[in-house]
Amino acid sequence: MSFKALEEIVNITKKTDRPFWEVVLAEELSESQQTRAEALAKMENLYQAMKEADQNYDSLLKSPSRLVGGDGEKIARAIENGTMICGDFIGRVIAKAIKMGESNACMKRIVAAPTAGSCGVIPAVLLTYAEQNEIDEMRIIEALFVAAGIGEIIAHRAFIAGATGGCQAEIGSASAMAAGALAYLRDGDADTIVHAAALALKSLLGLACDPVAGLVEVPCVKRNVIGAVNALTSVDMALAGIRSQIPPDQVIDAMRLIGNAMPAALKETGEGGLAITPTGLAIAKGLKE
Repeated sequence: MSFKALEEIVNITKKTDRPFWEVVLAEELSESQQTRAEALAKMENLYQAMKEADQNYDSLLKSPSRLVGGDGEKIARAIENGTMICGDFIGRVIAKAIKMGESNACMKRIVAAPTAGSCGVIPAVLLTYAEQNEIDEMRIIEALFVAAGIGEIIAHRAFIAGATGGCQAEIGSASAMAAGALAYLRDGDADTIVHAAALALKSLLGLACDPVAGLVEVPCVKRNVIGAVNALTSVDMALAGIRSQIPPDQVIDAMRLIGNAMPAALKETGEGGLAITPTGLAIAKGLKE
């Protein structure tokens, strides 16, 4: 995608009176030489894969390390028992975020959106919202183009990989993408969409990538929950009229600067943060023995 800034997309929506997702799609068609039908079908396939990953969750599976597995089912039971402080909707978002992250660790089929380590954020938000509100599938596909456009800009101006930018680049980016997509579904205009994304990303700036034993499991799976719930609160703020005092594109730039300033130990090397706590080191040692 040739866009270099979210502001470019916003300006085009205002000049042409086209929705955010249509602007992103048009640029995708220009770049990829796909037909409109082909591009829509590809996005529909990704959405179907997200739904299948959620439906095919196996609570009995454990990752090879035995560090994760079954926690998504614990949240599902808590929802059924009515013990969730957060309530039904957020409870279901939490459950889906964990289930997707656990499925990734258990080597099941997921959609890396934008990465495997952050695969639970966007599905948790969009699948739950679609189920709870009976949203037409085409609207979700449109929302996924909104998310894709935001992700492309973040990837261009900064990064989406924990190895280059820390977990802010993975969970932070996913949270921003989910927030923008949900703001669209809630009929937010282009300004609302990008400010929802900015509010989400701002809240996760500086998040380290410190996987225990170098595996995308602890704390990665549970951070998908934080990214998903953060997206929800960011959308509510944006829809209420709150705007990021720092422009959205500058928030992305700040993420890049922070990522570049991070020591390598906090960028997916497993050499800092939680990974080098006594328990973290003991887990790593035990997996090697």
